This record gives sequence, structure tokens and C-alpha cells, in this order.
Amino acid sequence: MSGRADLRAEPGRAIRDTPRPAVVLELLKPITWFPPMWAFMCGAVSSGAAFGATWHLALAGIILAGPLVCGMSQAVNDWFDRHVDAINEPHRPIPSGRMPGRWGLYVAVAWTGVSLAWGAMLGFWGFLATLLGVALAWAYSAPPLRLKANGWWGNLACGLAYESLPWITAAAVLSAAAPTPEVLVIATLYGLGAHGIMTLNDFKAVDGDRQSGIRSLPVQLGPERAARVACWFMGVPQAVVVGLLLAMGAPVHALLVALLLAGQGWAMARMLRDPKALAPWYNGTGVLQFVLGMLVSGFALRAGAGF
Repeated sequence: MSGRADLRAEPGRAIRDTPRPAVVLELLKPITWFPPMWAFMCGAVSSGAAFGATWHLALAGIILAGPLVCGMSQAVNDWFDRHVDAINEPHRPIPSGRMPGRWGLYVAVAWTGVSLAWGAMLGFWGFLATLLGVALAWAYSAPPLRLKANGWWGNLACGLAYESLPWITAAAVLSAAAPTPEVLVIATLYGLGAHGIMTLNDFKAVDGDRQSGIRSLPVQLGPERAARVACWFMGVPQAVVVGLLLAMGAPVHALLVALLLAGQGWAMARMLRDPKALAPWYNGTGVLQFVLGMLVSGFALRAGAGF
């Protein structure tokens, strides 16, 4: 289904032919821009570049990672999830009718073009990363791949796109060189850890996912097992980061990451008592410690820690 036939108008509100700017912004979901913007900042820190000379590149990259590529991915996801959202979250712009007709798709395509053009201004590494980020966004949501239909693959693509790719991009763009092995390994580990964060985010959509044939991990495994798997995905990569920082000659940074991981362990234990109810609480406590550990690791790489 497409066009107006698959949309719901809000009671008492006529459907417009074009969406209001505020509705377009809502479709791009500014609240979701923080993770890739933070990851880009961590990559900028880890690059060792002098901020006074590269601040304009850092700012352009943060805009690319958040409002552009991440915003585009949200528009793509909402268009191809419009029937699922009609069950889970009918207030969203497309199922509510506030984003009329095929405008959700038009915004996704237009924002894809803007993202690619912006990425090209950041040179070879910036454009290459933008191409990969755009490809992952469409592969995650759109047929025929629609990686999100299976939580194992979808969450992996999302974690790598939200955490690893912006980090690696920042390090390459600001240093004007291929990212170092240390950056590649640490950034990839945090991207793998984000797989667990994505799993916890899936708890809010279990009913609609089940009815729509989306096999998220909470649907496949049930809430309790999915929460335990999420904890392992979040915890093990960070434990590896601690070990690597020790081996790389950064004991203080390793200790800080270990303390943050211990705090997450406490939050995980509480969350596992009732995963479906407490997953949002964990996102405000454990995830905060996760992203702080990313920044600590970035400073370790900036200080010259290496294999």
C-alpha cells in the first residue's frame, strides 16, 4: 500500500498535501542524532588532530553524522515501517497522516542526496564513509535486504553504523589518512557493544514486530533471554577494550573504562529483574556509562596508546 490509502488522519485534522516543516523535523528524529554525533566526537579526539586547525572539519562531520545521515536513516526507516508504526506508534508523522501521501519517501530520498553531497565536501574518506552509511541505512530498512527483519543482522548493522563508522570517519577525515589499527579495533568493539543497546530499544515494539513478521531478538528469544543476550553484547566488547588499553600502556584509561563497566553491571542486574519494564531505565543509566567509556578510550588513543 502507498499514498493516502495507508495513512491515518488524526481526529479533527484535515490531511495537507505537503507536510509542515515541524513534521519533517519530527520525521528526522533529532533525539536519535546524539549517538553518531558522539561517536564522531570520540573519533575526532582519538585522531590526535589539533582542534584549532580542524574544528571546521569536526563541525562538518558532526552535522553529517547526526542531522544528515542519521536523520536520513530515520526517514527511510519510518517510510518502510509505516504499517508497523500504525500498530506500535500511530502518532508518528506517517501513520498519523501528518506526513501525507508519499512525502516520507520523498524526504528520505532527498536527504540521501544532501548527505552524499555534504560527505563529498569532506574528501575521499568522508565521501566513502557517507556512501557506506547511506547503504547501511537503506539495507537496514528497505526491501529486499531489510536487515531489521532479523534482530541479529539488523542490530549489528545499526550498531556499526551508529558507533563504529562515525568514529572511524572522524579519525580518517581529521588526520587526512587511513585510520590506524587501534582506531579500527576500538571503534569496532564499541559498535559491537551497541548491538545490545539496539536490542533493548526493540522492547518497545514487540507487539507490532511480532504481528508484522519482524524477528527482533525480543520476538525470537523472549524478553528475558533477549535482555541477557543484550547484556553480553554490551559487556564483552568493553571488557576486551579494558584488556587492550592495559596492553597498549594506558592503565589509567583502562581503570576508568573498567569502573564504568562495573556501573553498567549493576544496572544490568537491576534491569534483568524485569527487562520489558526496565529497558528504558537502563537506556538512561547504563548507556550513559557506555558512551562515557567511548570518550575515555578516545582520549587513550589520543595520548598515544597503541599496539
